[in-house]
Amino acid sequence: MMQFGLIQNYSTDIHEIADAVETYEAAGLDTIAVAEAYSFDAVSRLGYLAAKTTRIGLMSNIFQLYTRTPSLTAMTAASLDSLAGGGFTLGLGASGPQVIEGFHGVKYDAPLGRTREIVDICRQVWRRDPVVHDGRHYSVPLSREQGGTGMGKPLKLINTPERTNIPISIAALGSKSVAQVAEIAEGWQPIFYDPNRADRVWGESLEQGLARRDAELGTLQIQVQVFFAFGDPSPKALMAVRAQLALYIGGMGAKGKNFYNDIAVRYGYEAEAAEIQELYLSGRQAEAIAAVPDELLYGVALFGDADELKRRIAAFEAAGVTTLLLAPVGDTPEQRLSDVTSLLELVRD
Repeated sequence: MMQFGLIQNYSTDIHEIADAVETYEAAGLDTIAVAEAYSFDAVSRLGYLAAKTTRIGLMSNIFQLYTRTPSLTAMTAASLDSLAGGGFTLGLGASGPQVIEGFHGVKYDAPLGRTREIVDICRQVWRRDPVVHDGRHYSVPLSREQGGTGMGKPLKLINTPERTNIPISIAALGSKSVAQVAEIAEGWQPIFYDPNRADRVWGESLEQGLARRDAELGTLQIQVQVFFAFGDPSPKALMAVRAQLALYIGGMGAKGKNFYNDIAVRYGYEAEAAEIQELYLSGRQAEAIAAVPDELLYGVALFGDADELKRRIAAFEAAGVTTLLLAPVGDTPEQRLSDVTSLLELVRD
């Protein structure tokens, strides 16, 4: 059965969701995912939400690979899982050089290799094994030969975690990274996911990764962030969605180095993606926004009346999606709350 979550994005006031937690619980919301880029940190907000809910699961969306050590990532996840009563999912992702180098001042390198090593270290920490890892990117403990003092010894987590295996869900878009996620993680978080076209982009990669997957990981959970409105979005809301798509397709990275543009191309919008990028990078953002095709916009969104929403949810489910992380686009907090609870009532009935 499809599960439903809610995204607490970078700019939304945390209190909008926290103050409505009881309503969301009563409506049957499954998850709240908290975003993190160069915004307020996600950890503080997740801890605040954990104190507000007794039933709704929590997820990071996402912790960036480069901004915390692997062991700190594991410690943080174990702490949040304890606060959430065993209901936390560790969302990880590489982000991009614009954020990692531009805001954090950390070199953006080897996202594939770092991801695999971080996952390994996290699972050691949660099992309360003395952490020993000699990888290409991380060495724990750090030896004298590797620049340490030589006094480091393998340590295990002091506290006993709520669970010894916290689910890990990784945001990934590239073919190699998606294959790796399907191999090593419990979940995958794609972005701009059109259920009718996604197989063109990621089908082969998922197949390759799943062929190497350990059966103990269970079925790969696919958690998709989706723009959402119950009914027709307002012109203001549609413009905001267009603007975000134009920013990612046109303005994230340079020509030839933009995964979001690549997705649009592989969906079949090659000419449109090229135009959006050309306009955006030349400073003509308004024209780039106007160039986003309706078919692309509605393909990655969940908009419509009750019948249309049911049809679209069925399409996501048929494509293998297990959780829809709703990003409501209503113009007011009241409208966003109403839209989400109305959808939950519709699907639960």
